[in-house]
Amino acid sequence: MSQDIAKYIDHTLLSPQATRDEISKLCNEAKEHGFYSVCVNPCHVRQAVKELSSSKVAVACVIGFPLGANLTDIKIAEAQRAISEGAEELDLVINIGALKDGEIDYVTDEIRSIVKVAKGAPVKVIIECDLLTEQEKIAAAEACVKAQAAMVKTSTGFVKDGKGATIEDIQLIKKTIAGSSLGIKASAGIRDREKAQALIEAGATRLGTSAGIAIVQGKQPAKAAY
Repeated sequence: MSQDIAKYIDHTLLSPQATRDEISKLCNEAKEHGFYSVCVNPCHVRQAVKELSSSKVAVACVIGFPLGANLTDIKIAEAQRAISEGAEELDLVINIGALKDGEIDYVTDEIRSIVKVAKGAPVKVIIECDLLTEQEKIAAAEACVKAQAAMVKTSTGFVKDGKGATIEDIQLIKKTIAGSSLGIKASAGIRDREKAQALIEAGATRLGTSAGIAIVQGKQPAKAAY
């Protein structure tokens, strides 16, 4: 089961103090354990691409992270740079305030603009469930369908006292996007195999976590993880 679950995992390091040595460690761990990808901040894309060039591990880059409050033009430039440096997937944070203001067209158009510049690279859209009502979660997931994103992603992991990925949110998103080709990325607060498996059973098709090694080994991580 450890090998099967490893293929769901985006091995993640989005800490603001992450060093080059830590990114190297992340990449080596991803290769060793057969994780699907590493997920890094834009400044680390080039290094991760180089270190993983001879492996099957993909490189994912966050866009507009962690607040989602950048202007669309800035997110587009960030996405273009990440793709040009070899990123194979993009994890985009929506404009959460715009969603809560009911500006669904703005949110949809912004997602669509990133999908366009991604040039076929999957775009995973972080809707930040901890900050949304149930109806806002539904609206955000529907926007992802309309904009032809690849996945709906639950969380950044940066909300203070947030729950992160929950079974209930995965089930709600799955119901909302039923009939579409969208996947679901559960992220934040996934620290052990039991929760990882439960999220997959609920409908998650990818897991974002920094506790991937503990999960595949069936252990508890040493400290709280993304």
